[in-house]
Amino acid sequence: MQSPISALPPISIVAAALRKTTETLARELSFPSSRAPLWTEFEWRIARVAAATHGVSSLLCNRLRWEGPPGWRQFLLEQRDQSTARQQAIVRLLEAIDLQARSARVALVALKGAALLAGDIYSAGERPMGDIDLLVRAVDTQANSRVLEVCGYSAAFSTRRHEVFQPPNKKVLTTCRLGEHVDNPITIEVHTKIAERLPVNPVDITGFLFPSAAHSGLNAYPSAASLMMHLLLHAAGNIRARALRLIQLHDISLLAARFAADDWEELVAMRADGHALWWVWAPLMLMTRYYPATIPPDVLARLRLECPWLLRTLAQHYRLTDVSWSNILIAAFPGVEWSRSGWEALAFMSSRIWPRSEALSELKEGAAQIPGSATIPWYGIPHAARILRWIFLRPPRVQTLLSVRAALASAS
Repeated sequence: MQSPISALPPISIVAAALRKTTETLARELSFPSSRAPLWTEFEWRIARVAAATHGVSSLLCNRLRWEGPPGWRQFLLEQRDQSTARQQAIVRLLEAIDLQARSARVALVALKGAALLAGDIYSAGERPMGDIDLLVRAVDTQANSRVLEVCGYSAAFSTRRHEVFQPPNKKVLTTCRLGEHVDNPITIEVHTKIAERLPVNPVDITGFLFPSAAHSGLNAYPSAASLMMHLLLHAAGNIRARALRLIQLHDISLLAARFAADDWEELVAMRADGHALWWVWAPLMLMTRYYPATIPPDVLARLRLECPWLLRTLAQHYRLTDVSWSNILIAAFPGVEWSRSGWEALAFMSSRIWPRSEALSELKEGAAQIPGSATIPWYGIPHAARILRWIFLRPPRVQTLLSVRAALASAS
């Protein structure tokens, strides 16, 4: 039994440990070695943060060729068990939603993780699912709400992206619990469109995701290419926000391994209103850094030509830590390089400095969903004070800091 490390070292030390462990585990996932890293006890604790934050604990449990210290191995085994049990609960909920939606004649598309689960791309419990994402036609939103009510869910709040449904008996967690747990509430996010602001103007791909001949109940994506397009857009949005997870790159690599030449041609041809696929190359390029030889070189070359110069220049140097939750420091203008003009960059920076009231409301609601966030004085301070801290202090991100605290407080 190891004694907990209760004291939090300087953030610079935490940041360095996050970078070291995140990049090492990312390499180990794609190219497993035979020897455990020579990390300090503190770094092994931070490695738990990296594994859990990036959603790869179960994958590492199954694929690592080395054991590491007892506490590390125990953590991975527990995470695999929790992820497996949670997946079983999600499958039961998806079956109930499908049954009720068929009865109500409501067509839904099960998105991202649910689609990967249905496609048997992962073994049982390997891929965590924080929530269930569903796409519904706007005309069916009320009928779908009734479907979810029968399944024990009710509308909790709405954002610009989706409506959130939660079980009425949702447990309120007051402290951060590192990684997966079967008791963590399963949230359902219902979308009527799929779009990402990159960084201001939305890229909308909804038209490619809903089957033209959708049946009542849960539907699959129209094709593997449409699933890939959604995974790439979601990754692009998270890269822009510095919120990427390694599991997203792993998703893309596994799906890409199944692609034939026709699938790539279908993806490249998916252009809403004839617009360029300018945002696709950056996430693909980052993925190939960790999973090389997964994308045909001619596909990458064609998409690279559509990527704006500034984004292309910076994205070719991206590392996972730079654009993910492992980057613990808050940036004033994260992802400004995704702007395609000076005016768009100014609009993005303006939205960060003078956010609209709905953006502040979403921030407040989002903070309320983070267990333990009230223990860190960030979301409760005036926005003007947060701006000054972005610029002069580079404070730590709340979610990452809470995970670090939870890992250091663990008794084993």
